Amino acid sequence: MSLLRTLFYLLLTFPVRLLVKCRIVKEDHLDTASHSTKKPIFYIVRNQSASDLLALQKTCKILALPDPLAQVNINGRYFNRTLCLEKPTPLFKWRKPDHTHAIAEGTEILKQHQLDPEINAQLVPVNIVWGRKPNKEKRNANVGTILADQESPSWLRKFFIVLFLGRNTMVRFSEGVSFRYMADKFGVSKRTSKKLLRVARFHFYRQTIAATGPRLMHRQQMFKTLLANPSIKKLLEDESNGDKKEYLKVKKEALSIMNEIAGDYRESMIRVGERVLHWLWHRIYNGIEVSNANTLRNLADEGHEIIYVPCHRSHMDYLLLTYIIYQQGLVTPRIAAGINLNFWPAGPIFRKAGAFFIRRSFRGNRLYSTIFREYLGLLFEKGYSVKFYSEGGRSRTGKLLAPKTGMLAMSIQSLLRGIDRPLTLVPVYLGYEHVMEVGTYHKELSGSKKKNESIFGVFKAIKNLRNYGKGYVNFGEPININQYLTQHVPDWKNDIDPIDPQKPSWLTPKVNLLADQVMIAINKCAALNGVSLIALILHATKNKAMARSELENQLDFFLAIQKLAPYSDQLTFPSCSGKSLLDDVIALDKVEVNQDSFGDIISLSESATLEMRYYRNNILHTFMLPALVCRILEHNSKINTETLNREVSRFISVLRTDLFLWQNEEVISQQVDQMLLALQELNIIKGSKAGFWSIINNSNNKANIALLSECANESLQRILIICSLVKRLAPVSKSELEEKVVSIAKRLSVLNNINAPEFVDKKAQALLIQTMRNTKFIAVDDNGKLIANSTLDVLKNSTANLIDISVLQSIAR
Repeated sequence: MSLLRTLFYLLLTFPVRLLVKCRIVKEDHLDTASHSTKKPIFYIVRNQSASDLLALQKTCKILALPDPLAQVNINGRYFNRTLCLEKPTPLFKWRKPDHTHAIAEGTEILKQHQLDPEINAQLVPVNIVWGRKPNKEKRNANVGTILADQESPSWLRKFFIVLFLGRNTMVRFSEGVSFRYMADKFGVSKRTSKKLLRVARFHFYRQTIAATGPRLMHRQQMFKTLLANPSIKKLLEDESNGDKKEYLKVKKEALSIMNEIAGDYRESMIRVGERVLHWLWHRIYNGIEVSNANTLRNLADEGHEIIYVPCHRSHMDYLLLTYIIYQQGLVTPRIAAGINLNFWPAGPIFRKAGAFFIRRSFRGNRLYSTIFREYLGLLFEKGYSVKFYSEGGRSRTGKLLAPKTGMLAMSIQSLLRGIDRPLTLVPVYLGYEHVMEVGTYHKELSGSKKKNESIFGVFKAIKNLRNYGKGYVNFGEPININQYLTQHVPDWKNDIDPIDPQKPSWLTPKVNLLADQVMIAINKCAALNGVSLIALILHATKNKAMARSELENQLDFFLAIQKLAPYSDQLTFPSCSGKSLLDDVIALDKVEVNQDSFGDIISLSESATLEMRYYRNNILHTFMLPALVCRILEHNSKINTETLNREVSRFISVLRTDLFLWQNEEVISQQVDQMLLALQELNIIKGSKAGFWSIINNSNNKANIALLSECANESLQRILIICSLVKRLAPVSKSELEEKVVSIAKRLSVLNNINAPEFVDKKAQALLIQTMRNTKFIAVDDNGKLIANSTLDVLKNSTANLIDISVLQSIAR
């Protein structure tokens, strides 16, 4: 580096340090730890700009990476560590832009790999995005368009960009490209360097679009576009019957609906919101743990139209997921929010943050449904990512709710307009160690009327802010809708109609199937935490209490089970010990700690029992198969693997829809084997040469098995109630059976001290009955009444074998 250039960079260092604040996004698989003289790291950036290079230097210092302004010695030759694709655009148009030396430098580095086979340099793409401000569709020049990112701005424009947007700069490090691989596969010619730089240029373009989003469309432009939409135009004409006055009246109503629905995205609101939320999360959470975000970034870089489909626990979901997406270097999605949130001042704020509002029901309102469908299609057409909650509302019990399919159906209908980008669903599991609405949920489940959201509720929530523990955002396995349709409806493209997409006959059944797959995918990427694990364990005890040392041992046991026989490869769980988890939960004031002469006793108060049940239900599905295996082992002195597999498979088939379980018969067999090996490794069970399994006669082993098996007890009771009533009352109508099942469940909840709203919930019982019909345990006679199928006796006897005698007697009476 020349002396003059060095002085120039030194002069700029202080203002850059003052004006620039970088948000770092780094790929998880980026290998930067093994760099050496034989494995040096080079960087490639878009612009040969002093501010870019100094921002990169600042970031590399934070990450303990090599200095991008230093030089690299390879075989006695010195190379600039940073390659730049473009020089700044000349300030005056009559001057021709210069070219950088990136191609020549890249070629020379490749040649060094030919000379020395031990050299294996990495080229790490680093995208520096200033302000993340999207371009606008209108062409009027204003401050926004001056500051909006362009490939290589002039030095004057860059001055204003750094001045106004420097504090909101994103520096994203991508996975390195091996020079050795490029040299060996494509040679060391100038052509290879050009290819490498062309790929880098396109890579930066994709990343920048993913970070800033497509061109912004003003609300009024959206309204004009929607009014010109063929489907809406035809509907307005049909509704007015050719009457001009009536047409104007219907058009006015249409504009009113558009105004009610449409968002008003402002990037400035996102920046302000991000700062506020950054302060808020650090105030109320001990940390936000994010899993599998790389998949998300890869989808965005590949040009997928992303639809985020999270579970819905709390009003915090809207804020938390949007914040995390922004932190991951991606543009925030347009959010489908319930119309109940459109109150002042939250409504206008949410709208400017990208929310669009949807009524709880618009069945029968053709004008509203058509406008909403076409508005959603317009968002996809313009390339905006979207987020909606398929459950339709927040879960009051902690279990996933049955999905609402309206938004999903309209998303697929958007594909039938001829959108050329792949439409991909991203399931998201949101978990918390504290949900601030839990107390309200139990009041609502007990019969209290749901209160409407208001500004007073917001102030009350802010006033009650305290330590909420940790939050968890796990991104699940993406579901490509195009591939899904090709698999299930091979000729679906025949129904594409850009002018007026219809509702094909296959839409409803395939949407229902897809909606269930989304919920299953959400549960697959669940996050275990201390609160949910302790809630699960204490609710499995008779008096919701346990000695501290015993609870710590049980926590270690439950964690060991998931480590040795995980529910899925996307499940996340704590890496610390049971003791540390318990200490954290005690600090959150979730449990009571009492002392006697023998030590501490951890218990749940009456109110905490209700609250902690919510967190238990968040993760119950992840322990259902292990609980069933333990239950069957506990009630059989010895049993072979084949019989155990058959029994577990039968129960999972009945509970699959209720708990959105993902295991099919093949996976069940694998997981049962894993579970048996895990219990054997923990020295809890033993296997004989004949292939039979039994519990080792030890009090600790029996305690572990008994406690884990208790997690399946309530589900088994619900199955037995239905089996017994169908056998006793058949033929019986569906409604009568549901009422009888709820009545017995209520009685059992009193006799067995089961304080669980979902245990006596009519919808939950109806879902279980429907699943037993679908799995052929229950049949329907010619009069539409429910009767027992030939397999029901097998299910009833298997279940009865696993239920305590006192419960059996209660059901029998």
